[in-house]
Amino acid sequence: MKVRYDGHNFHGFQRQPNLRTVQGVIELGLKKMMKGQEVMTHGSGRTDAGVHSYGQIIHFDFPNEIPAINMLKALNSLMPLDVEFVESQIQEDFHSRFDAKAKWYQYRVDCGRYTDPFKRFYTGHYPYPLEVDRIKIALKDLIGEHDFTSFAASGGVIEDKVRTIYYANVTEDKVNNELVFDFIGNGFLYNMVRILVATALEIGNNRRDIHDFIRLFEVKDRQQARGTAPASGLYLKEVFYDEVPKKYRQDI
Repeated sequence: MKVRYDGHNFHGFQRQPNLRTVQGVIELGLKKMMKGQEVMTHGSGRTDAGVHSYGQIIHFDFPNEIPAINMLKALNSLMPLDVEFVESQIQEDFHSRFDAKAKWYQYRVDCGRYTDPFKRFYTGHYPYPLEVDRIKIALKDLIGEHDFTSFAASGGVIEDKVRTIYYANVTEDKVNNELVFDFIGNGFLYNMVRILVATALEIGNNRRDIHDFIRLFEVKDRQQARGTAPASGLYLKEVFYDEVPKKYRQDI
């Protein structure tokens, strides 16, 4: 099933004791459907507290037979207003995490001088001067396979920090005075996208060399990347289970 959610009032996706999480809310709904019997769900990955999703994918083994469309209707009737299921399928052999080939994350940055009270939970904020062309040039250095040790938060447990980025781009949303970053890759480390955005913004502000991503790949030192953009601007946009379409491949 595909689920979208507003992450502001959640302590992330993954279930945690005594905390409101997306997975916990979904499993509570399934438990109500099963009149007290628990159903364990599995997500394509975790999102942190405050992170949003347009396209999180989950799977679960449901004890009873039910058409996919009926499951969609039933679960949505049991969800709070900040969670909505948008697709449902029945497959005998599918794993939301292990079958995923790539993910698409989007990050939105409000460039207004002051914090917009209506955007503060849904964008990052960067009020300083930016040269967007510098950022566009810098993002090209991310394409391909690299060691992202400098861009992995210390809380991560994965030892292999090598990932492949297929697409990295920034566009200007002039109507909303925002920058919109898009990253598609075969996997992302803990806080990796938020660290990449923070670094790109410093490049745009001339606080870093335009090709500083290359240097940071080589030094493999998280302390030299420094910043982490706020969770509020991050969205899991899509999970790919087939090959990434060519229109999203800058590496070929």
